[in-house]
Amino acid sequence: MEYPRPQLRRAAWRSLDGPWQAMLDDAAVYVDPAEVPFDRTIVVPYPPEARASGVHDRGFRRRVWYKRQISLDPGLVPGPEERLMLHFGAVNHRARVWINGRFAVEHRGGHSPFSIDVTRHLDGSILEIAVQAEDDPQDMHKARGKMDWEAEPHKIWYPRTSGIWRTVWIEKVPRAHVAQLRWTADVARWQIRLDADIAHVPEGGMANVTLKLGGRLLVNDRCLLTGPRLSRIFQLPDPGIDDARGLWMWSPESPQLIDAEVEIRAADGTPIDSVQSYTALRTVSVEGDRFVLNSRPYFLRMVLDQGYWPDSLMVASSDQLRHDVLLIKRLGFNGVRKHQKSEDPRWLYWCDVLGLCVWGEMPSAYGFSSATIHGVMEEWKELVERDVSHPCIVAWVPTNESWGVPELMNDRRQVDFVRALYHMTRALDGTRPVVGNDGWEMPCGDLVCVHDYEQDPAVLLERYGSRDAVAYTLEHVQPDRRRLVIDGFTGLGRPLFLSEFGGIAMLKPGEEAGWGYSVARDGKELLARYQLLMTAVHACRPLSGFCYTQLTDTFLEKNGLLTEDRVPKAPIEALAQATRGPQAHLQDWVLDPLGHSQRWRARRGPDFPVEWTRVGETAEVLAYPGERQPPQVAEPDVPPTLPPTEPGPAAGPPGFDRRGRGAPGARARRKVA
Repeated sequence: MEYPRPQLRRAAWRSLDGPWQAMLDDAAVYVDPAEVPFDRTIVVPYPPEARASGVHDRGFRRRVWYKRQISLDPGLVPGPEERLMLHFGAVNHRARVWINGRFAVEHRGGHSPFSIDVTRHLDGSILEIAVQAEDDPQDMHKARGKMDWEAEPHKIWYPRTSGIWRTVWIEKVPRAHVAQLRWTADVARWQIRLDADIAHVPEGGMANVTLKLGGRLLVNDRCLLTGPRLSRIFQLPDPGIDDARGLWMWSPESPQLIDAEVEIRAADGTPIDSVQSYTALRTVSVEGDRFVLNSRPYFLRMVLDQGYWPDSLMVASSDQLRHDVLLIKRLGFNGVRKHQKSEDPRWLYWCDVLGLCVWGEMPSAYGFSSATIHGVMEEWKELVERDVSHPCIVAWVPTNESWGVPELMNDRRQVDFVRALYHMTRALDGTRPVVGNDGWEMPCGDLVCVHDYEQDPAVLLERYGSRDAVAYTLEHVQPDRRRLVIDGFTGLGRPLFLSEFGGIAMLKPGEEAGWGYSVARDGKELLARYQLLMTAVHACRPLSGFCYTQLTDTFLEKNGLLTEDRVPKAPIEALAQATRGPQAHLQDWVLDPLGHSQRWRARRGPDFPVEWTRVGETAEVLAYPGERQPPQVAEPDVPPTLPPTEPGPAAGPPGFDRRGRGAPGARARRKVA
């Protein structure tokens, strides 16, 4: 998938990625592109801090200037009833854009997309674009995720990503065109709802919508357009019994999608605009203390994914995004928490296509102020609206570990802000659960999400192994010296997730500085520790799921299951077996190594976009260097068992007196993410 917006695709488009003129305006001297001495070339969409950009300058700067002039192909020159749209996937943090020397638009928010109708600014077939990207590296009140405020990455913070860092592209559209789509499934009624924004509705115009499942026509609907907002509910032919319905529905084991096309037609039936899209039948809910997917309790096995690459930082190609999704599934996970980053929509596309549940998260600010409130809320609204139709997203995380609200225990306004984000997210999308404050100090939330980096598996079992233990933990235990629930929110009776844990690093003698919550000497020891942790977590029956930290090494964090180059640190089959848990054998006979059911694989057809899913016959595209080497350890014949534990203090269930992170001798670090 190369088109940058997978759920609203057109044929006539052109990527503007590649070499642009640039200038690093460290002191923010220039205000008009006509004055700027463009003195270098940068490869868009890579930020200037990345090696892939050709600049690789991690210095502090307030502004980056860009300029590119192109001659439009005849097929992209708009006619009298056409428009040329310019799209930016993301520009950090404030973007001001000039078209052919004329100021066109300003956009704030470094993680959300924006578009410009540049038609009125065109001079024939010449399109010159100038961009001023302003991003104060010391501003702690903007949404910044993991971007460091110091000169070099330290602890859990990573190099800054300034300027343009997502694809820039143009497309020609009719004057009357589909501007936005939103799909909502209602499985209980066996319906799919479409809400679409239509620009410049033609007099007497009509909309035609088709839905297809595996080539079978389900819906062919035509209606009169009476205004710029189109809302339609499509009743699907209901096969009735669950076994037949299951072939229609999306899940990680059976990621069935429904192809869609939306057309705008003139009053006489002449086609005006056509866009390709897709949706799925899938429902997410909370029933008591269980997370429910498609009306059945579903245990989420997630991994924390920072979404960074050594040479390109937060930017990746579609192939790299697809490879990461495949690797996550091969490691035995059925879900992923994309941490402190709004990921490329093409990554969400591959999660939709390959079947991976996603928690969508807002990159946090660090300080609290009115600027934080305005900036975070506006940007989060844009991101939810961008991603709301992706079936892979099963939960929203607007706040993480009290970032941006550091005084939740003392400042009523900050509690109200977290609650406001929670309720605003629920108002924007009432179909998915919302996390109040992932990790600790939760004043609200549909899910209860605890971060606990205790390295002793027995202690984790003592804290989360029974409902009584969980009640005591939520009230009395502070895994990071932080209260878990606050402001009258008990968290009891809601789905409980161990949404960060683990963090086992592997450091070799002489390796550059790095850290983890515990350190293994080699792949054999890492695998053994991982197996013990997973055995304990799978034995914690009150849990609705977990999220292991983390997928890859990322700068100083050496606690990935993979290196930063995506090489497994231990045999991937053994890691996957531990991830899936001791009950996996009950499903293994119907699942392939990517977690897909054999029934779905048989139905997907020869045009399925990933033809190398038979991991036993791994194609070169997935043969990573670490897998080509002899395995470090043999896969164990029996799962490890937990060591016996001694009773704890009388004040609570065993093990609750142990508050610190890490086993004895582990690095004494206070985690802030």
